[in-house]
Amino acid sequence: MINKTEILVVDDEPQIQRLLGAGLEGFDYRVSVAVNGQEAIMSVARQKPEIVVLDIDLGSYPDGLEVCSELRKWTTTPIIMLTVNNDKRTRLAALNAGADDYITKPFDMEELEARIRAILRRAVMKVSNSVSDEIHVHDLVIDLAKRRIMLKGNEVHLVPTEYRLLRALATHPGKVLTFTVLMEEIRGASESAKPKHYLQVYINTLRKKLHDDPATRTTKPLYIFSEPGIGYRFTDIESDDYE
Repeated sequence: MINKTEILVVDDEPQIQRLLGAGLEGFDYRVSVAVNGQEAIMSVARQKPEIVVLDIDLGSYPDGLEVCSELRKWTTTPIIMLTVNNDKRTRLAALNAGADDYITKPFDMEELEARIRAILRRAVMKVSNSVSDEIHVHDLVIDLAKRRIMLKGNEVHLVPTEYRLLRALATHPGKVLTFTVLMEEIRGASESAKPKHYLQVYINTLRKKLHDDPATRTTKPLYIFSEPGIGYRFTDIESDDYE
C-alpha cells in the first residue's frame, strides 16, 4: 500500500474545506480537516501531517497567525497560509509568524499543488543537508560542519555576520526569510541594533564575494534573490533554473 502525503486543511468555511479536500485528493494526497485553531493544534500533534494549509482568518480565537506562531514553538511542519489580502503587511505577518509560503484567495488549485510539491522537495533537501552537513549549489559548497565556503574550488573568506546570513538562507532554500528573521541571525554582533539598511550592506558584500552581485551579472542571481520590501531567499535550484 502506498503511503500518501497527508495534508491538514484548517479553514472555517465549509465551501473551502470541500474545495481543498476534493482538489488535493484529486492530486493523490490524503486530506484531513480542522475547523478552528484549537482543533488544528491538536490535529498536528496527533496526526503529524506533512503539510498544513492554514487560513489566516479563522473567525475565532486563535486565528491563523496565532496558530502558526504556536505550532512554530514545537514543530517544523511546513505551513502554507491562505489569505484574502495580498498586501505586504499581511504577507510579512504570515512569514514572520513562521509560515513557509502563502497563497491568496481565490486561488488556483494547480498553483497550490505546485507550491506543496516545492515545499516537500525543500523538506527532502533539508533532511539530506542535515545528514551530510554540506550544501552544494552550482559552483558553491557550504560545509556547515567546518564553517567553510568554497566557490569553484577556492575558499571564500566570510566575516561571522556574512556566514550567519548565508547559513540561514542556504538551509532554507526557496523560502523567503524576512528582514526581521534575518536580523535575528546577526543579533550576536555588536551592531545588532542597526536598522534594515545595515542588513542590506552585508547582503551586498556577501553577494560580491559569491560573484552573485546583480549589478555585475547579465543574468538573474545564482544564489541570493531579493523579495522587494520583504526580505531575501536562497535559490531553490529546480524552480529557479526553470523559471
